[in-house]
Amino acid sequence: MHLPSFLWLWKIAAWSMGLSLLAYLFLAITGIWMLRVRTNPESFGILLPWYRQQVRSLHYIIGITMVSLVLLLLAVGIVGTLGHFGSLGHSPHLAAGLIVVILVLVSAFSATQINTTQLWARPLHLGCNFCLLLGFAWVSLSGWTVVQKYLP
Repeated sequence: MHLPSFLWLWKIAAWSMGLSLLAYLFLAITGIWMLRVRTNPESFGILLPWYRQQVRSLHYIIGITMVSLVLLLLAVGIVGTLGHFGSLGHSPHLAAGLIVVILVLVSAFSATQINTTQLWARPLHLGCNFCLLLGFAWVSLSGWTVVQKYLP
């Protein structure tokens, strides 16, 4: 694949990565809110049902946004690397990126399964999100070395 310039592609990747990290931060904040509501419901009084639903909806919307951004990053990375080098696997960034994508998808799936009958879902969701923190750090550091290859 030969494209005239990959600069526009890297701008999309930079914005997507930045917004993914921001979404991760907001997901952590809303997740902590949901934990607080679940463990200390009396502090919310009469507003509890409304508050619980609003925070959960916000958490889901931000989560769907992050999944979309991470999948966009995957597509940009594949197209950009194939277009520039002609093949994949030139750095550890590919492994880091694939691990982040898998963690995001597993976290999203487990989030849809969280309820009182499936006790495995919440620990899996929280564990994936902790690992995702490490994954985002790894993919950011390895991505920085990749970006240096493309700069003149």
